[in-house]
Amino acid sequence: MQDATVIERIRVKYLALDAVLDERSRRQWAAAEARDYGYGGVTAVATATGLARDTIAAGLRELEYRESHPDEPVTTRLRHVGAGRKRLTESDETLPIALESLLEPLTRGDPMSPLRWTCKSTRRLATELTSQGHRVGYRTVAWLLHEAGYSLQANRKTREGNQHPDRNAQFEFINKQATRFQKRRQPVISVDTKKKELVGDFKNGGREWCPEGEPEKVRVHDFPDKELGKAIPYGVFDVTNNQGWVSVGIDHDTAYFATASIRRWWQEMGTQRFPAAAELFITADGGGSNGYRTRLWKVALQGLADEMGLKLTVSHFPPGTSKWNKVEHRLFSFITQNWRGKPLVSIQVIVNLIAATRTAKGLIVKAAIDQTKYETGISVTDEQMAKLNVKPAKFHGEWNYTITPRSPKT
Repeated sequence: MQDATVIERIRVKYLALDAVLDERSRRQWAAAEARDYGYGGVTAVATATGLARDTIAAGLRELEYRESHPDEPVTTRLRHVGAGRKRLTESDETLPIALESLLEPLTRGDPMSPLRWTCKSTRRLATELTSQGHRVGYRTVAWLLHEAGYSLQANRKTREGNQHPDRNAQFEFINKQATRFQKRRQPVISVDTKKKELVGDFKNGGREWCPEGEPEKVRVHDFPDKELGKAIPYGVFDVTNNQGWVSVGIDHDTAYFATASIRRWWQEMGTQRFPAAAELFITADGGGSNGYRTRLWKVALQGLADEMGLKLTVSHFPPGTSKWNKVEHRLFSFITQNWRGKPLVSIQVIVNLIAATRTAKGLIVKAAIDQTKYETGISVTDEQMAKLNVKPAKFHGEWNYTITPRSPKT
């Protein structure tokens, strides 16, 4: 059994020396520590430093060779310029794309953080990539996952509702639908309402750099300001082009507000990116203003399809999986980061902060105020539903359906 105290001491020494050690001295120092540890030393040092066992074993061979050839001069060159194996991402440029395609159906994200996680192991991913013709090991897969922003995490009790037996099948169905639309160069969007925000000089989570002793002053109590009210950001995320649109409402989050936001995205951004589009694929949560049980959502979508002249295919995420929606972790999380520590003193400030959101991977966001007053409590009759041109899918038609534009006479 490994001595945790000794391993911790090795780790502390390694952290102190790592910055000044070169490639050879690092592995030889690790080898010396492993030999001093005794039986199980390679495993102990690998655990403490994160170095590969093969690297430490190579250092042991070098130490043995040096001890048996003490008179041989020591060369200072580590390797020839340009030597060494190239990274797999350089020799196999399609590897990151192939890895992402394996992760997409089973990936979820925290709406407050860009960190994503996956339930597939690195060995399983490496096996699947190898079967596709990519020569890659599980350690390289782990490195690629880290570079892409993934993290291996344990279970945590964050249950949002009962798990539907067809949950994973629905994720696979959504992913296949999105892939088919993208191959045909048809738009794919993810939509949802962000958390409502108080407008005014209220405390906003996070910290920003300010002159020492001069923090931003905000109200002590978070009682809503009746004049300023609340902001209701509704996001539309273009999955293919990594672009987002946010309509900031000031009234109510209704189905008509949701479809109005999609309309604004189409007018401001969608038509430019997809001038020849005939269809639109929409992924949405299972509840809220765009929920699959909301009759008004389908009525509003029918009007949108008639107006835009596009066939609208909709897929809802199963109940209790709202955090899996791409708009959450690829748009809303970065908006939250961008305005952290800044009081949202007015609607215009909120719009400006949303529109200023950018990422290293090229996310572009546009935003505008929606000052429309939306009526609540609208009832939809069975007769109105019968007039809709809705075709349910064979697989869970309540979650997956297509709305076709009606003729001008209708």
